[in-house]
Amino acid sequence: MQMKKMLFLFVTLLAMLVFAACGAADEGGEGAGEGAAEDTPEVTEDFRTDLQLGTGSTGGTYYPLGTEIATVLNANVDVEGFNVSAIETGASVDNLARIARGEIQLGMTVHLPALDALNGQGEFEGMNVENFGFMGHIYPEVMQIITVDGTGIDSIADLEGKRVAIGPPGSGTQAAAKAILAAYGIEDGDYDSFEEGFGDARDRLQNGQIDASFGLLGLPASAVEELAIQRDVKILSIDDEQLAQIEADSGYLGYEIPADAYPFLNESVQTVTAYAVLVGSTSQISEELGYEITKALFENAGDITHAQGQHLTKENALNGAEGLPLHPGTERYFEEAGLN
Repeated sequence: MQMKKMLFLFVTLLAMLVFAACGAADEGGEGAGEGAAEDTPEVTEDFRTDLQLGTGSTGGTYYPLGTEIATVLNANVDVEGFNVSAIETGASVDNLARIARGEIQLGMTVHLPALDALNGQGEFEGMNVENFGFMGHIYPEVMQIITVDGTGIDSIADLEGKRVAIGPPGSGTQAAAKAILAAYGIEDGDYDSFEEGFGDARDRLQNGQIDASFGLLGLPASAVEELAIQRDVKILSIDDEQLAQIEADSGYLGYEIPADAYPFLNESVQTVTAYAVLVGSTSQISEELGYEITKALFENAGDITHAQGQHLTKENALNGAEGLPLHPGTERYFEEAGLN
C-alpha cells in the first residue's frame, strides 16, 4: 500500500512538472513574439516644416538666386511653422547627396546629376537616390569657360598644363568641365586643378593666380561682368567635333552664347547648357507642403529680382523633368494648373 501511494505521488509530481514546463514554453513563445514586435521600429515619414534649401557657392548663380527663392517661399507659404533657409553648399551632386542623407530638404541641381542620382550612375554609381522629386525648372545653365589677358590661352586645347578652376567637388560645373576637357583628351593630372566655386575662381583670375575657370552659370553672369571691369575677359568656344562628342557622352546640349550677352564679346561662343531645377525630399516634405511650396514659387516668381528669375515661369516649369519623378505635391499643383 505504501508503495502504491509513493508511486501515485511520483506520477502526480511528474505530471505537474511536465505541465509547468509546457506552460513556460508557451509563455516564452508569446513573450519572444511581443518582444520582436516592440524591437522592430515602425517605418514612418519624418515630415518637417523647418527646411533648408541647398544652393551652391556664393560666387555662382545658385546662392543669390536660392536666397531670393527662400524669401519668396517664406512670404507666401501659409503653413504653420514653415520656414526655409538657403545655405551655401557644393551645389548639384552635394545637394542631392544631402537630401539622400536627410540633411537638407530642398536642393538646386542641374537635371543631369539628378538623373544620375536616380539611376545610380556617374557620381552616384552604386547607389540609387529615390527619396526626392522634381519640383520645377529654375533657369537654363550655360557653361562659360573664362580666361583673361596674359595667360596665352586662345582655345580649350591650350588649357593643358595650365592652372584651371573646375568647380567644387560634387558640382554640376565640375562634372561638365571634366566632360569638356576629356573631349579634348585632357585628363586629370594634365593641368593644375583648383576645385572651387566661381566666386573664388574669379578673384584668382583677377589676381593672376589661375589661368582659366569653368563656370556653369546663368547668362549673363554678374560675376563675369564684375571680372570684365578689372581684366580683359575671353570666353572659350567648344569646337564642333568636341561638342558632338560631349552631347553624345554627357547629355549636355549645345548652346550659342550670343555676341550681345556681354559688352566684351565680339562674336558668338559655342558652349553647352543644361537645366537648373529644384528638387525636394519626398521623405521629409509632405505632399501638402510640396503643393504649397510649388504653388507659392510659380505664382510669386515675379517677386524675384535676380536676372535668372525671368526663367522661372509656368511655361518653363517642366523643363528638365523628363525621366525624373515629380514630388507628389508638385504633381498635384501642376495638374491643377494644367501644366502636366
